[in-house]
Amino acid sequence: MDEDIQSSVLELTGANVSTSYISCPADPSKALGIKHPFLVLVVKNLHQYFTFEVQVLDDKNVKRRFRASNYQSTTRLQPFICTMPMTLDDDWNQIQFNLADFVKRAYGTSYVETLRLQIHANCRLRRVYFADKLYPESELPADFKLFLPVQRTATLASGAGHPVADPAQMGGGAAVDEAWDADQSPMPQEP
Repeated sequence: MDEDIQSSVLELTGANVSTSYISCPADPSKALGIKHPFLVLVVKNLHQYFTFEVQVLDDKNVKRRFRASNYQSTTRLQPFICTMPMTLDDDWNQIQFNLADFVKRAYGTSYVETLRLQIHANCRLRRVYFADKLYPESELPADFKLFLPVQRTATLASGAGHPVADPAQMGGGAAVDEAWDADQSPMPQEP
């Protein structure tokens, strides 16, 4: 039970972030097959190392992984994995991850589906869900809302540590839609 939001949560803790995690599906040979391009995580910052990884399939039938962590300072793009820094506010955060946009920017391909999700220590999880679009807080079911006096959001940051999302664009928080170092990124640019 989290005292701040008066709700049951799942707490993931461990001394070794790489070996302390939950994954879905549990069987590595199976896939989620989720077509919705927005991944939303409602997590509490425990002020320790934290990371999550999502594996997607693109329209070239290539499996790509995206890993966000609060202990990395620069974005790294490799053929099958993109790792990026993430900045969390104190207490509760809503991380909104636009998978279709990340696949397009990183690899120049189109998002098809989500295959796997791994959430590593250290955090508290209130909710994890996929959506077809970002919904304003007023349109979310009660179980998907985070009841706080002030809404907290998380953004993936560039290597310089600057927030990259514009909270004014989102009805319920900041979207995570850019995380590229300008000097490292061979990504296609939007017009």
